[in-house]
Amino acid sequence: MQLSVARDLRIREVLRTAESYWQTSPELVGAAALGAIALVATLWLVVRWIRRPMGARLKRALSKREAVAVLMHPNPDPDAMACAIGVAHVASAVGTDATLQFAGQIRHQQNRAFRTVLDLDLEKIDHVDDIAADDVVLVDHNTPRGFEGAERVEPYAVVDHHPGNGTGEVFTDQRTDYGACATIIAEYLEEVGGTPVGPEESEADVDGFVVPPEVSTGLLYGVQADTKHLTNGCTDAEFHAASYLYRGVDEDLLDRIANPQVSAEVLEVKSRAISERDVRGSFAVSDVGRIDNADAIPQAADELLKLEGVTAVVVYGRRNDTVHLSGRSRDDRVHMGKALETVVEDIPAASAGGHARMGGGQVPVDGAAIAHDSEVQMWSQNELTGDIFASLNGDV
Repeated sequence: MQLSVARDLRIREVLRTAESYWQTSPELVGAAALGAIALVATLWLVVRWIRRPMGARLKRALSKREAVAVLMHPNPDPDAMACAIGVAHVASAVGTDATLQFAGQIRHQQNRAFRTVLDLDLEKIDHVDDIAADDVVLVDHNTPRGFEGAERVEPYAVVDHHPGNGTGEVFTDQRTDYGACATIIAEYLEEVGGTPVGPEESEADVDGFVVPPEVSTGLLYGVQADTKHLTNGCTDAEFHAASYLYRGVDEDLLDRIANPQVSAEVLEVKSRAISERDVRGSFAVSDVGRIDNADAIPQAADELLKLEGVTAVVVYGRRNDTVHLSGRSRDDRVHMGKALETVVEDIPAASAGGHARMGGGQVPVDGAAIAHDSEVQMWSQNELTGDIFASLNGDV
């Protein structure tokens, strides 16, 4: 009873104090009320932004710019190219011009087929001044690289599924658990109300935002390419993306991309990878010597991993003044990206990385010679293979 009386007295005292403030300083009370309203409004906007789907956020970010350059990683693969055309399609919906650009080369037969079959307008760049717009959207990588002055680029937006520390000034979406970056772009299209339309359908019959067959087909193949046809590194998101895109897929285009002709050199490199393999336990390493087409290296690694009893492989070969490495793993003991990073970490100007199941790297021949203080040929045939096996076995 006494506690209740004391509580009532305190409440009355607070009310009298508030009334006194109101009578003596109405401006102060009004300012406090406005401040409280502003705080509530700000919190509401923040919560609304956090809950907004990432696709809607990217669409809004693109709408604020008249033009963007959609930049793929060097030597872009189907996943990177698919992401680029997906972002460009979202940009077109808000009236933003998008120029698709890349550094390096497109040499792998499936990469060339992807570009040709879908009739993609892609621009090659060698210098930062070649970038078509002030605002750059990075897809399928998070740090600009592969062209002179790349370190000067501050991305406007980043969409990626690889590890790394790169971020966009306005928008960043990095999902390292996803099997393909194209999966993320497919989600964006679905989130902004995109409806895939097949080659036999009329776009006029669809209300709202249409996703044409070329975009759906490209994104689906991008998902397939980075997950070995939905068999490796998949999440639920990959299967959902495939289901969403399926209605709009052009099966003829998909077949032409997936089954291009293979050059004689690629077959020869695969043959050398198998015949020259060095197998120690369940690991295989193969030096395929000098090559003209660096894209033959990862294809040879894919082939070598099919050998019975082999759980992790690395294939390497020299093109001009660079040694190219590509690794594949289905062994839970081997994180291929980290293993290759370890191999090249002491070699000047060398780089490597990747995922647990897939990795790659490049080693300048001069840097390798300096690092090992030996003849290039001896390093190439003996020391690199030993370093790779040591890294695969964790003996580092």
